[in-house]
Amino acid sequence: MHIQQLSLTNFRLYARLEVDLPAGALILVGANAQGKTALLEALYFLATGQSHHAASERQLINFLALHEPQPFARVVAEARTTRERLRVELRVIADAGGEGRLRKDVLINGAKKRVSDLAGRITAVMFLPQDMAIVEGSPGERRRYLDLALSQVDSLYQHNLSEYGKVLSQRNALLKQIQESGVAPDLLEFWDGKLCELAGALQAARTHAVAELEALASPIHRELTAGREGLRLAYHPSFDPAAAVAPDGQLGLPLATPAHPIGVSAAEIESLLRERLKSVRGDEIARGQTLYGPHRDELRFVANGLDVGVYGSRGQVRTAVLALKLAETEWMRARTGEWPILLLDEVLSELDGQRRSDLLRRLSAADQFVITTTDLAPFPSEFLARAAVWRVQTGTLTPQ
Repeated sequence: MHIQQLSLTNFRLYARLEVDLPAGALILVGANAQGKTALLEALYFLATGQSHHAASERQLINFLALHEPQPFARVVAEARTTRERLRVELRVIADAGGEGRLRKDVLINGAKKRVSDLAGRITAVMFLPQDMAIVEGSPGERRRYLDLALSQVDSLYQHNLSEYGKVLSQRNALLKQIQESGVAPDLLEFWDGKLCELAGALQAARTHAVAELEALASPIHRELTAGREGLRLAYHPSFDPAAAVAPDGQLGLPLATPAHPIGVSAAEIESLLRERLKSVRGDEIARGQTLYGPHRDELRFVANGLDVGVYGSRGQVRTAVLALKLAETEWMRARTGEWPILLLDEVLSELDGQRRSDLLRRLSAADQFVITTTDLAPFPSEFLARAAVWRVQTGTLTPQ
């Protein structure tokens, strides 16, 4: 996969940018706050329909454009895959004055589409220094990682995830109404059915994805640690079909690494979860919230029997994340038949010399990858000889 042309309008600090992107390795070098990361963000936005950095998509709109009558940001790419040539366009449009509601438009080859239709068209894997939060951060960070990865290769997963969020919100609102106003609990039956159907599909997809990622990440991790450590990805759904969950629905941090229950179907999870929700209905009404479902799932990283997020050193956490991201690259390629676009934001400075060499060697086979840096010193000379190097200064790109 190769993004050949990129056009940005009012995206972050880029009021206007038209650029042809080379295949292979592209290094963006420059001082901080010059637009290097914004370029990576635009490429990731094309693949996922989401920003990896912005708390609100309003932040993607150039601050000067927010004062225009109809503020907007626009990203357009011409891409080539082994199957097709395509044109992908995303627009974020704000109400007049930059306040109020936002609208996001997705166009593929000129036809208006849903965000879920982006799945598999352009895929990207982002390497960030803050990715260590995937291992040592909150459970929400790990769920978000899984959701973003799966949504890129599975449009049905992305649709189900969006619907699940809406159903969960409605069900929690109803639980609070029952708690506060004495509304009939029987009204939960409808929302239980919707929630469990979606939860079954999401949990089954996550289970398969984690098993596939582990199969790829484990040998990579063993190689990165010179055979000293093995890595397991321990998926702990809040509702385990085998009923191996804590009694109150809250997850602890178990060090046991369960076998991935990939033989349990979405329909079986749906049926068993409905029974569980019935059995805890009184507790859920008392708390005013849904206690079981994908919104409470957990993923832990275990090396040599120890939870890396709790007991691992900074080096061990970094190695686990690197193994995961390299595995994600291979996993996306296996799922879609295409190399994802690889986006690396200032990550080489976080790695020692051996890790840098391992990373660059593994990624060099990709069709296209973009690396940002403030300094070319960490790059091996033989790698620089093969790469395109562009200097970035206040949103201007100059080939070196």
